[in-house]
Order: sequence, then C-alpha cells, then structure tokens
Amino acid sequence: MQRSSPEKLLAKLIALPSVNPAFLENQPTLTGETRIAHFIAEIGRRESLEVSFQKVFPERSNVLLHLRPKGKTKRRILLAPHLDTVGLAGAKHDIFTPRHANGRIYGRGACDTKGSVAAMLSALIEVAKARGGPANTEFVFCGLVDEENGQAGSRALARARLKADLAIVGEPTNLKIVTAHKGDLWLRIITKGKSAHGSQPELGENSILKMARIIDLIETEYAGQLRTRTHPLLGSATVNVGSIRGGTQPNIVPAECVIEIDRRSLPGETERSVQREIISFLKDNECSGELMNHKTSPCPALETDITLPLVQQFFHLVGQKEPQGANFFCDAAILAEAGIPSVVFGPGNIAQAHTADEWISVTSLQRGAAFFKRFIEQSY
Repeated sequence: MQRSSPEKLLAKLIALPSVNPAFLENQPTLTGETRIAHFIAEIGRRESLEVSFQKVFPERSNVLLHLRPKGKTKRRILLAPHLDTVGLAGAKHDIFTPRHANGRIYGRGACDTKGSVAAMLSALIEVAKARGGPANTEFVFCGLVDEENGQAGSRALARARLKADLAIVGEPTNLKIVTAHKGDLWLRIITKGKSAHGSQPELGENSILKMARIIDLIETEYAGQLRTRTHPLLGSATVNVGSIRGGTQPNIVPAECVIEIDRRSLPGETERSVQREIISFLKDNECSGELMNHKTSPCPALETDITLPLVQQFFHLVGQKEPQGANFFCDAAILAEAGIPSVVFGPGNIAQAHTADEWISVTSLQRGAAFFKRFIEQSY
C-alpha cells in the first residue's frame, strides 16, 4: 500500500531519536532535538520556507519555519508541536524504528507529538506548494524543545514576544479542540524532628510521624475540599503525594522527612494562592511543616476564549460544537500567558503517550493533516 505524505514524514521523524536529556543520561545518539530540528529545517529550505533557529540550550534550539505573506502581515498563526519525547519506558521493541501494523504506526513519539509535527508540516508544505504565499497571513511552524521536562522551548518563544493571533499547540487530543487544561505545581513539604537512639525514641522527635499526619490530612480532608471546586471542562483540582523520604536507618529517630506533592490547578488559581491555601490548611490543622515550590518555572492553567474569530473558525472547520478540557499540562498555557490565544489539537490519543509500545492510527494522522490543510487554506 502506498504511504501518504504524513505517514512517510512521521516514519522519518520516529527514526530520528529526540529523547529529552532529562530522561536518558549519557546517550547522545538518542537524546536532544538537534537531529530532528535540522531535518525539519532542511525540509523547510527545500520548500522555500524561511528557516530560523532560536537557541534555548547549548545544542538544543527551537526551529521556526516561516511562510511569509505576499503583502503586509495582518495576522500570524503558529503551528506549535514539540520535538522532544520521553525515554524508553520499558520498550520491548526498537521504538526508534517505525513499524506499520493493523492501521497503526508504532514508535517513540508517534502520537506525542511527532504525529502532530508530521500532520502540521505536511499540510503547510502542501498548501504552500499548491497556492504559493498567502495574501496577508503569516504561518509559522514552531518546533519546540523541552516540553516534556521544563517547557524551556515555549518559554523562550514567549520571551521573544512574537505576536500571534492564534497558536495551535500539537498534542494527541483525538482531533478534539482543547481550550482549557489544568496547571501543575510540584510542592515539597519538610517536617523537622530531633534525632535520638532507636532504643530511647522518647528522647527524640519523629519527623516521619509528623509527616504521616500531614499526608493523611492532604489525601483525605484537603483532597475532599478540592473536589468541591469544579470547572465545567476540567472537573476538580487534584492533589497527589508522589514521593516521601525520611530518616537514615531503623535505629535512629528521624530528624527530617520530605514529601513531594503534585497539585493540579484550575483556571483562576495561581502558584501563590495555592501555596497560601496549603500553608493555611496545615496551620488550621495544627501541623508544622515547611512548604517549598519544587518547580523552577510556573505551569499555569489554560482557558482560551472560544468566541475569538480564529478559534470559532477552527471549531467550525473541525465540526466541533463544544470545547473540551484536558487534565495534562502543555506548552499552550505558556504561550497564552505571553498573550497568544492558544488551543490544543492534534492526532492520536493521549492514552498512548509515554507507553512502552506507543502508536498512532493512520486514520487519525491523515485526518489531522487534512484538518490542518483546510484551516491553512481558509486562513490564507
């Protein structure tokens, strides 16, 4: 069977490993986005698109492909998937060798988000070939680095103050337009105690015992409070105690205990308001613990106005009546915070992301490319 243009492109992208270095140490042949960024740049040059790189880290840059308008730029639309992937995740096959089977394409990044890269890029090139430059709309394909770790790529793009009327952030949404997603805070709570010999624990102060009460309160009472606040697209905010470290050995009363918390936030909540809330909660329950932010950069929630003309146009094209929300965090909120209205959309199912045998359906990939092609044509 003859492969479509998006299929061929996706297979080539999977074969270029771009694992985020945060997930795989000392394996330069598999990590970093440089290989895939230069491959995309070469495609852009071959198709007469203007190519630029935006340095984010040493040897790791966003790649931008510009389709400039013939006349004055009156609006700008970004197509913004990320180029990095997670690591091996216990894969049984060579996940950097694309496989076709049962109407699916298998391989690392197939849905998250090299499928979006292939659908967006193939659509943009196909329209540019057939119709030449647009009249007054600039299209920019933005291949972003580091989404899977610290979103440094989208943060760099935001700092560059590139103005745009819409960003479509490529993520596996089952070809549903997502206008809201949760934010994410990683918080650390530390309890202090006093060490003593395990044979005389009464002489010490057990920090783990203090933390056990805090964990119980967070996972029961605080989680219950969060369930009472809901968003029409996102449901309730959540909290999860994801790790705990305390003590050194069994015969010493532990002097310190640390837990790390994942707190998913809703639109309207901020890092500061969430931290104040947890500090107040601990105080009200007579618990002593030091609260610290564990993330270096904020990860706010997203909520985009669905009445914006370009957003409405995209909804009409896709045939979607109501907006959708997502529990995961992505680059869309970073771009939105910089003043770029952003939605999340792409082929594939988020359930397949990060799995040992990641895949995307060929049908979803082809439909995604067709949607992007029609939207670009309508926006010319």
